[in-house]
Amino acid sequence: MIFTSAGFIAAVIIPAVLYYLLPKKAQWPLLLIASIGFYFAADKRYLIFIFVTFLAAYICTILMGRIDLKTKAYIDSNKDKITKEQKKEVKGRAKTRKRIFLIIGLIIALGILCVTKYTNFVIDNINLLLKDGSKIREMNIIVPAAISYYTFQTCSYVIDVYRGKTTPQKNPFKLMLFVSFFPLLVQGPICRYDDLAPTLFGEHKLLEKNISTGLTRIIWGYFKKVVVANRIAPAVIALTGDTDTYKGTFVFVAMLFYAFDLYCDFTGGIDITIGISKVLGVDVKENFNLPYFSKNIKEYWNRWHISMGTWFTDYIFYPVSVCTPMLKLSKWSREHLGQKIGKRVTVYLASLLVWFTTGLWHGPAWNFIVWGLMNYVVIMASQELEPLYAKFHGKFKVKDKPLYGIFEIVRTILLMSMIRMFDCYRNVPLTFKMIGTMFTKVNLKIFSDGSLLGIGLTAADYIVLAVSFVIILTVSIIKNKRGHVISDNAFTLRYSLLALLLMGVIVFGAYGTGYDMTQFIYNQF
Repeated sequence: MIFTSAGFIAAVIIPAVLYYLLPKKAQWPLLLIASIGFYFAADKRYLIFIFVTFLAAYICTILMGRIDLKTKAYIDSNKDKITKEQKKEVKGRAKTRKRIFLIIGLIIALGILCVTKYTNFVIDNINLLLKDGSKIREMNIIVPAAISYYTFQTCSYVIDVYRGKTTPQKNPFKLMLFVSFFPLLVQGPICRYDDLAPTLFGEHKLLEKNISTGLTRIIWGYFKKVVVANRIAPAVIALTGDTDTYKGTFVFVAMLFYAFDLYCDFTGGIDITIGISKVLGVDVKENFNLPYFSKNIKEYWNRWHISMGTWFTDYIFYPVSVCTPMLKLSKWSREHLGQKIGKRVTVYLASLLVWFTTGLWHGPAWNFIVWGLMNYVVIMASQELEPLYAKFHGKFKVKDKPLYGIFEIVRTILLMSMIRMFDCYRNVPLTFKMIGTMFTKVNLKIFSDGSLLGIGLTAADYIVLAVSFVIILTVSIIKNKRGHVISDNAFTLRYSLLALLLMGVIVFGAYGTGYDMTQFIYNQF
């Protein structure tokens, strides 16, 4: 059951109405029932996997919490009898016991993810190495929907409890709701417990502001998904599906089309998630911050899929960077390779691990891994070239010029779009080959000879896409300057634009043969 399906829309409206009719204490239990029903409707077998992940997290965090309470009680009752060294030793033993439950919780959650999502990928790569003709048969394994999202969300909770940042949730049903909250299961964002819990479990009044804000985000999300992404997707499929015909400048067109397609598809889904949550009074953090206004790839990744980026930074990059082996390596590197190179070694290795796992998170395929590593290479190269950039800007004084800022934005968009072609062709050697043809088989005549009318888009489609692009760009510029698009007090204007936007979705939405109304690109992850 996906956002754009009629079943999902009905499944949201009914609980939303009941949500404000029932007593406030029944609000979060209703969300739990709706979430379980949502997952059951997708496939009842999925419930087994998400329940085991939740149960492991609940038991392990409760036991970690008990260790903390016993340790605190012991120290408080003996504060006049034990020394600082003894107190430190007691806390150290407690942390060791907590670490056991941390490891158990993570092994179960990540183990389910790895077994279901990556087993056949490992088998396929082992088969490539076998030379005697023997092959290992692929396994028929169910891959639960949204497993990457709810697993990472659950792991962040377990780790935060271990670190003492989060108090263990004693109510198992509330924790189950956090793990399974249905708007987040389609494509995130990956929420942290302390951010989501206050409003997820809170009691909410029916507020016009929440309803209007939520509906605006929902319809804006449907506009981006149905009017833009659904319309342009068939052209992307056509351009990348026939690599013999569509080479050279066609690849450049496909690259730009997919950039627009993915942005509208992914941000549209997130808008719907945030909008549904807002209608229910639940606050979900933003997952995008105008990424196509970024001036370099590092900034881009601080603005795109923010929850995923911060997750990898907080739970992989920083822990790996300061772990004992890395600290020893850092010391050795500084002593033997010099301060200039030595101080970079651990950063490079931790970043390499982050981008390798980021690619692997997106899918069990080498094209995703190479995509992640390409991002790593460009970011590291940019950091190494910073002294050269500084000399350039010191000499030419163009850093603050508007035209240079536009150049940086365009450069970042083109570079990110090029790297993203690994997602389109799904074959690493083929992707490099097709990117190469952009520079060796330039043919600008395709823009005037009608070639672009033979890829599934009519002249009317191009007009709709052009107008949509202008609307989205205008909204983004206004939001970038003002922080919002419509004032909270502009009641008449807000609802007039809301009605106009809804009419646009109904009239100009891409439906029917050739369009997949039920699927979001990031659903596969």
